[in-house]
Formats: sequence, C-alpha cells, structure tokens
Amino acid sequence: MAVVGRILEGISAVLGAWLMVMLVYQMYLTLFGFKRATKDYQDHDPASRFLVLVPAHDEEAVIGDIIENLQSMDYPKELYDFYIIADNCTDRTADVARSHGAKVIETHREHPGDATGKPIALKKALEAVGNYQEQYDLLMIFDADNLMDRNMFREVNSQYLDKGKPDFIQCYLGAKNKKGIVAWFYYTSYTVTNRFFQLAKHRRGLNCSIGGTGFAISTAYLYQRGGWTTMSLTEDFEIQVEATLAGKRILWNHNCRVYDEKPTKLMASMRQKLRWGQGHWYVCLKNTGKVFSSLFHGKISFREFISVLTYMYSLSSYVVAALQLIISLLLMIPAFEHQPVPTSNAAMITGLVLFIYSYFALFYLADWVDNKIPFKLSTLPLMIVSFVVNMLVAVVNQVVGLLLCRNQHTWVKTEHTICREVLAEEESSPGEAKA
Repeated sequence: MAVVGRILEGISAVLGAWLMVMLVYQMYLTLFGFKRATKDYQDHDPASRFLVLVPAHDEEAVIGDIIENLQSMDYPKELYDFYIIADNCTDRTADVARSHGAKVIETHREHPGDATGKPIALKKALEAVGNYQEQYDLLMIFDADNLMDRNMFREVNSQYLDKGKPDFIQCYLGAKNKKGIVAWFYYTSYTVTNRFFQLAKHRRGLNCSIGGTGFAISTAYLYQRGGWTTMSLTEDFEIQVEATLAGKRILWNHNCRVYDEKPTKLMASMRQKLRWGQGHWYVCLKNTGKVFSSLFHGKISFREFISVLTYMYSLSSYVVAALQLIISLLLMIPAFEHQPVPTSNAAMITGLVLFIYSYFALFYLADWVDNKIPFKLSTLPLMIVSFVVNMLVAVVNQVVGLLLCRNQHTWVKTEHTICREVLAEEESSPGEAKA
C-alpha cells in the first residue's frame, strides 16, 4: 500500500504542476488587458456585403426583437441580407418572423430520429441561399435571443477592410440580463473574459476565441473549406481550432457588442454547460495531435501553439480538481499511512491573493472600464455565492462532459424569454441603452 500511496502522491504532484502551468499562463495574459481599449483600425466607408443567419428553434417569444434590431442597423440596407432559420419549429417562430418582414428559411428533419441543432440548421440554410461566396463578403451568425449594437456592421466592415480581410472577427460578448446567482456568474465571467482574455490575446497578436454568436466569417474561407461542416455540440470552438491550425486569423472587436440572454435557473445552466463540456472535450481530444502536427510543420507559431493548447485544455482544471480531491481522500485511508503535509501560510496567502486578483479585481476593473459600472460593496455576497455554486456545477458538468464526449448528437435547447419589454423594466441591463 505504501507503493500505491507514493504513486497517488506522484500523480497528484503532476496534476498540481499542470494546474500551475495553466494558472501562470492565464495570469500572464491578463497583463495585456489593463490598457484602455482603443480602435486599432481606421474607419472605412461601408463596402463589405453581409449575409446574416439567425438559427431559431421555437423562439416566437423573442424573434421579433432581433428582427427589428437587424432592420434598424446603421448600415446601408443594400449591403446586407438576413434570414431567420426556423429550425424544426413547433411554435409560430416562422409566422412571427414573416409578420415582422423577415426572410425565413424553414428546415426540418428529413427522417424521424435525424440529428438536429444549430450546426445542421446553418448547413441547410447556406445550401438554400446558394452562391453565398459570390453574393457576400462576410457571414455573421447570431442567436435568436440576441440584440446587437446598431454600429456592428459598420465596425466589422472597417476592421475587415483595414486589417487585410481577416478570416474571422469576433465581437464583444455582452449580456442582456444579470439578475440572480446564475445569470450574475455568466455576466462576471464574460466581463472578465472579454477584456483579460480576448482583448489581451488580440493585443498579443494571437487568435481570439469564437463565442458562438456575434462573429463574422469570410465567405471565401467558408466556401473554400466546404461550407458549414462543423457538427459538434460546440461548433464555434470546432471551427476556431480548425481555422487556427490552418493558419487563419481570428481578430477581436472590442468596439461593438452582441447581447446574449443568460440562463437564470440552475438546471438550465447545468444543461447548457454540460453540452458545452461534451462539445469542448470532443473537439479537444480530436485535435490534440493536430495541434502538435501544425507546430512541427510550421503552420502555427510556438506562441499560437501554447495559446490554442492551453485553451483546449482549459476545462481540465475542473477535472484535475476532482481527481485531486479523490486522491486526497484516498490518501487519508489509514492503510496508506499518509500524513498530510500542512499547507504553509505563504501558500495560503498566495492562493488567496491570486483568487482575489483573478476573480474580484479583474471583474470590478473590467466592469468599470468597459461597462461604466463602479464597484459596489453590496455585490460582494452575490459574487461569493455565485462563484461557489457555479464552480460546483462546472466541476460536475466538465467531468460528466468528458465521460459523454462521444455523444455529439443530442442538442438541448436553452429556453429564451427575455424580450425588450422585460429589458425596459431592468434598468441595470448593460445592453438596454445600446441595442
């Protein structure tokens, strides 16, 4: 048993070292998020032609808002077209969309039991539009519950033309709602990520992450790769990794936002994060070898290699935490004759400082700089409770997501109900004044 105990201690040490590597790299990135965000591109007159697709499954409650939003964009109407994809709808989504003057593409299962979901809807919609690579320069994808800044097409157009027509541009991911423990944690995590991960990577010349909505993709690249063929539960992450390993550019735009409805109920959040975990692990395990191959064949730089590899395995921190807890409990069994090493005061203080910095300090700074919301002492209890609850959810979902990652066909919809009337009642909504 002593030998087994030493093996377990060795495994725990290796896992701890991996967590330290991840932490150090993340802390390094945050250093490039402090400088005030300014445009790194010149304004250009509208010239790019946009195709906009909005996948919608049973979204009659919110679909009218995004249609009105798209109809009022500050961009010449002749330079963009948008379609609502009514995907296997059982409600009045298609009828409501048409009543608001939108073009609608209806998609259905060809056979009972066929897989469905956002990736398949996008694939069918592009086939229905036809010759998109000749008619449009950029494809933008939004979720049915989204609202976006009216200047989004104008800003993306300017960045696209000024930066040599990159393959992807991801816009700032804002939140329509933040009330409650669950929604608050989404709001805080996205606020930190936008500045101290996405913007920081952009400033380092690294590809940012694609967030599933509010991003533009070059139609030339999309056509060249064979259309929309990414079919995992995290199709955004899948195409991000694929494009990065092919040497494509993914830029970040901090100057215009898309506002997403966040889950407010714990079970809805668990289902969503489980889907994200399944998809993320599937893409991660499928592409790990390709990441090393791309580095060895000179398709990506060493900096980009580290960036994409650490992001691919970012969810491993939750799994590692669970494994370390199990190992610690095993080592406490008397048969192992294990004497736990007391944690030093220096280690405890260091851990506390890093936690305060990475969770509290970075959020309140980003919220103040980007959202113009000053620090409020009254939010501290909510910060702590939401962190504990959502960390427990994340650990469970990422462990289960790893175990179920082979299943990429079961798409669980997140219900959306927050329309403009509801937003008007929430004066604290960050997206209310802009969308």
